[in-house]
Parts: sequence; C-alpha cells; structure tokens
Amino acid sequence: MSLEELPLSLQWGFVLAIGLCIGSFLNAAIYRLPEPDITLRDPKRSKCPKCQRELTWKENIPVLSWLVQRGRCRGCSCRISIRYPAIELLTAALFGLVFWATPLGEWGVLLVRWLVISGLLVATFVDFDCFEIPDEISIGGMWAAPALSFLVPRLHDETWIAQRLTEEFVEGGSVDRFGALAASLAGLAVGGGILIGIGALGKLIYGRDAMGFGDVKLLAAGGGFIGPGGALAALMIGSLAASVAGVANLVRFAWTVRARARARGGRRSWGQALAVGRIAGRYLPFGPYLGLGIGMVLLAWNHVREAFL
Repeated sequence: MSLEELPLSLQWGFVLAIGLCIGSFLNAAIYRLPEPDITLRDPKRSKCPKCQRELTWKENIPVLSWLVQRGRCRGCSCRISIRYPAIELLTAALFGLVFWATPLGEWGVLLVRWLVISGLLVATFVDFDCFEIPDEISIGGMWAAPALSFLVPRLHDETWIAQRLTEEFVEGGSVDRFGALAASLAGLAVGGGILIGIGALGKLIYGRDAMGFGDVKLLAAGGGFIGPGGALAALMIGSLAASVAGVANLVRFAWTVRARARARGGRRSWGQALAVGRIAGRYLPFGPYLGLGIGMVLLAWNHVREAFL
C-alpha cells in the first residue's frame, strides 16, 4: 500500500512523526557541527553535556522524553533547554507545511524540499549561536543542488532559464534534466555572485567586511535549488526581515542601556542610548533571514514572484 492510499489522518501522522525524528537528528547536528572535537558520527550516542552520561533510547524519544523527564537529565538533574523539543516540533511543523505545499505523488520534490528545509534549520540555529554557517550545510548544498536538480528536474519547473532551455516546453509542463541543471548552476552563480558584489561594495564604502562569506555560500546553495530569480527574491525577503529584526534589536539594546543607567542613578539620553544600541545591534546574523527567504521561495515561488518581482 502506498502513502496516497492511506487515510489522510494516517498520512499526516506519518509525516509529522518523520519530522519529529529528523528534528531530533537536527538537534544533534546543531550542537555538534560547530564543535571541533566531535562529529555527527563520533560519538555514536548523545551524551549529557554536563555529566557526560550516554543517553539511552528512552531518553531520545522526540519531545516525549523531555516532557517525561521534566526537562532534566536523569543522571545529574541538569536542566535540558526547552529549545530541543522546540526544534523537534518546529521541524515537524515545517515538514507538514512542505507536505501540504507539494503535490501528492511528487516524492522526489518532497524529499528534496525536506532536505533543504532541514539544512536551513541547522544553518539558522548554528548562525544564531556561533555567528557562522557550517560548511557541511553551505558547501554541501552547493554540490547537492546541481546533482539533485538533474535527478529531480521538477524542482525548476517554474524557473525561466529551465523553461527556455527545454525543447517544446508548454506552460504548466515540466522542464527537462539539462534545463534544470542549467537553472541550478545559474542560481548558484547569481546567489553567490550578488552577495560577493554587495560585500565588496560595503567594504569599499564602510572600510570593513559587510557580508560574511558563510552567507555568500548559503545563498549560492539556496540559489541552486530555487534558480536565479528565486535567489534574488530570497535576498530581498531576507534583507527585509533582517532590517526589521535589526531595528527591533537596536531599540531593545537602547532600552536596556537606559534602564541600567537609571538603576545606577545615572542618566542617558535616548540619543546616547541609541548610539550604544546601534553598535551592539550591529552583531546580527544574516543567515537565518536568508534561510527564511530561501524557504519561502522554495515552497511558494509563484506567490513570491507576484509580490516582489
């Protein structure tokens, strides 16, 4: 029996269960990839970061183990961050969204989209934690995008380069493998190239690096999956989201500076507080917002194209 033949409730249950299990693996990847002394394969079993006790399978059941243990290690009672079950639930929710947005039966497209969303989640949380994007995600994505586009050409059915290079393409039809491969390579070039250009211009104007190379590689990898037009749209969405977050960050830091000055009996004007907040708020990772843009284009390119292009 295929998945399409199952009742809708069982289909969704299966998808969400997969999302929870993948979310558990992503938690391990987010923790391990920035660490120089451990890898995804070694150690084989997860450990408590405080007491170093290996966790049993009962302690690795997504969400449920955290709830049963009340958010604490069974060995040393060390508090386990709520972020672990939150990431598992977020992954399940996003897997459900991808399943809903992908035509039933398009298993190749579904699996690739799940893979891309998983990579974006890892890149997002590692960038928030460490201000870096793992090469395993960005460079790995740059290699995977052309190969998967060739194997699953329907990924680029809406990419104009793929449509132009497909002989006898008809509106609403599918592109061929070589058209999809060309679209992926063009997306890689545009996604990476435009950020390299912006970084060089920023350095010329401000005298310092304006763009991390991890962001360049991430958008290049994303462009390989969503094409050149999608890469530009993802950059626009990411820049808009980052601008909103940056302003909120600036106000938050300025408010904190004023509150601390008052608590110490001093005074700071809003102008002084904003000046300090501007310096502190400058340290904002761009990768998570690029990831948001890539994810939106991946799942809703037609709606994004109508809104931005």
